[in-house]
Formats: sequence, C-alpha cells, structure tokens
Amino acid sequence: MPSLLDHIRSAKTDFLFFSQTICPYCTRAARTLEAKQLTYTEINLDHYDGLRSQVVIETGHRTVPVVFDLRGELPVFVGGSDNLIDYL
Repeated sequence: MPSLLDHIRSAKTDFLFFSQTICPYCTRAARTLEAKQLTYTEINLDHYDGLRSQVVIETGHRTVPVVFDLRGELPVFVGGSDNLIDYL
C-alpha cells in the first residue's frame, strides 16, 4: 500500500487532497481549486486500507478532506475545506 509520503511525492499537481465517498466538503474543496484554476490530485481513502489512520497520525486531522499544497519545494499541510478557502 502506498504511504502518505508516496502519494505526496507522486502527485504532479498544485494540490493533493484525501477524500471519502459522499463527502460534500470534499466536493467543495475540488470546486474551490477548480474555480482558482489550480490542479489537484484526489485520493479516495475508501480505496486504501489503513491510509486514513496514517493520514490522521501524520496530520492530526481527523476529517476529510485533508489538503496539501504541493506548489513549493516542500508540501504544506493546509487542513480541510474551510482551511483551504481561507488559505487561498
């Protein structure tokens, strides 16, 4: 199973976010990025056993989406959809 760091390293987009099926806040994060014409990679945690707990351990963020800005040299943990809106 790919790790959190593997997903971050493999994303070739402006942002990466972890989501789950039927998540209105995840949809809101995607629409926010699209409105700003920023590219993103979405990883659905429902398809990766154990990845959700790894994301929670690494970020302390227990809800989805879990958003990272990948535009700089180092990834920046943004938070959830409200944090993303404030961040942008």
